[in-house]
Amino acid sequence: MSNGPAGHVARSTVRPNSETSRRTPMRTFLHTDDGVTIDSVYDPGAVVYDSSRPPADDLVFVVAHGFTGDVDRPHVRRVARALTRHGAVVTFSFRGHGASGGRSTVGDREVLDLAAAVRWARGLGHARVATVGFSMGGSVVLRHAALYRPDGSGREEGQAGAHTDAVVSVSAPARWYYRGTPYMRRLHWLVTRPEGRLVGRYGFRTRIHHREWNPVPMSPVEAVPHIAPAPLLIVHGDRDGYFPLDHPRMLAAAAGDRGELWLEPGMGHAEHAAGDELLDRIGDWAVAQGG
Repeated sequence: MSNGPAGHVARSTVRPNSETSRRTPMRTFLHTDDGVTIDSVYDPGAVVYDSSRPPADDLVFVVAHGFTGDVDRPHVRRVARALTRHGAVVTFSFRGHGASGGRSTVGDREVLDLAAAVRWARGLGHARVATVGFSMGGSVVLRHAALYRPDGSGREEGQAGAHTDAVVSVSAPARWYYRGTPYMRRLHWLVTRPEGRLVGRYGFRTRIHHREWNPVPMSPVEAVPHIAPAPLLIVHGDRDGYFPLDHPRMLAAAAGDRGELWLEPGMGHAEHAAGDELLDRIGDWAVAQGG
C-alpha cells in the first residue's frame, strides 16, 4: 500500500476474494444498506503462528473508532498497527467522519457502517471476525452484535455475513443521554446545538446530523444480553473522564457469565488511553477465543 499526501493510503475499488487478497493492503469505499459511502482500509496481519491456537490468518479485527475519529487519525492508525500483530485489521470512518459520506447519528445508524465493514472483511476470506470498538464505537459494536446474529435472528435486515464472532468494547457508555461529567456535557453541546455542530464540522471534520433520535435506539446495556453466544470483553479505565465505573459494571452485570470485564488501573478514555500493552492483551484475547 503506497502512501499519498498527508499519509493517506492509496485507494482501490477492487473487491478481491482470493487467498492473495488477504495479504494485500488496500483502501476503498464501502456502501451501507442505507446508501452511505464508508471510507475503509484493510491491513493484512503480520502474525506469528502458534499451533496451540486457531490459525491467526483466519482472524480479522474490525475497529470502530470513537466520536470525531476517522480512519486517518494517528490514534486509529496506532490501534490498527498494534492489532496487526495478531491478525488482519479493517479500519473505517463512521458516517459523517473524515472522507465517509452522510452525517453522524452518534451511534444509531452507525451499526450499518460496521455491518458493511464486517461483510467486506469476510469477503476477503477471513473466517473469524472480532469487532473492537472505542467509546461511541464501543457502543456500536455492542448493538451491532445484538442486531446482527449468525442465525439471522437479529433485528436488522441483511444479516448474511454481517455478524461478528467476538466483541471487544472499550470505554463505552452503558446508557444514553449521560451528562454526569464535564466532558459529556461538552459533547452534548457539540451534538445538540447549531454552533456546536459547526465546531464539529470545521474543528473535528465531523458532520453531525441535526435530527434527534426517533425512535431512540436500543441502549448498550439493553443490547448486551442478546450478544451471546459470541464472547464479550468489556474494557474500561478507572480514570475515564467521560464515563465512570458504573457504566462498565452495568454492562458486565448484563452480560453475566457470558462476558469478561477488565478494569484498567490508571487508564483514561478510549484509543488515546489504550497503550500497546493493553492492545496486545486484547489481540491475544481475541485469538484465544477460537471460532
